[in-house]
Amino acid sequence: MLVEGVGQLKMLARVKGKQALKHNAQLRPFSLLLLQYAGKYDFKYVNRFEPTDNQIQLLGRQLYCGLYLNELTQRVVPTNEPLEQIFELYQLHLTRLAEDDDVEPILRSFELQLLAELGFAVELEFDADGNPIKPKAAYKYIAEYGFIAVGREPDTIPGSMLLAIAAHDYEDLTVRRAAKWLTRKLMAPLVGKQGLKSRELFISKK
Repeated sequence: MLVEGVGQLKMLARVKGKQALKHNAQLRPFSLLLLQYAGKYDFKYVNRFEPTDNQIQLLGRQLYCGLYLNELTQRVVPTNEPLEQIFELYQLHLTRLAEDDDVEPILRSFELQLLAELGFAVELEFDADGNPIKPKAAYKYIAEYGFIAVGREPDTIPGSMLLAIAAHDYEDLTVRRAAKWLTRKLMAPLVGKQGLKSRELFISKK
């Protein structure tokens, strides 16, 4: 679970008795809960929980995107680490998904900000040497270093697109494709070789 002001914790909720069916329904994805938990070690136990009045409903495409946010967060955010802003970041973008049909800019925003919160922020307006990104140049990303200007070759991205992504300008379809390619490349070391099931599910439902 994501806990406000704390980060991601591994939790076990004991659900039994006559209220088990009701409690199971309250523990569905995207539920915002008030809870009490305890535990001295990595694993926490939920002693009590109840839903709040602010529940988010996702349907259709937004639902699959919400599942992607869930899986990505669970996969890349370490547990029991003091990452206080992750909850607010997640909740903000989940709310935006519920309110806006244009999901791609929301997903890219979440991915880039999540990377920053985890200590992997990417500079999109300056290259690895601190020089401003040139719109007409092509750039290659070097992990833990940044973008370097190169000739036209595979696995590069135009400077104009880097600047558009930095400005959150996704009007151009080619910028959207470039941003998706870039964030997937940046997330790959954190996600691992196993990949994400939510991506496969989203593709299968297109």
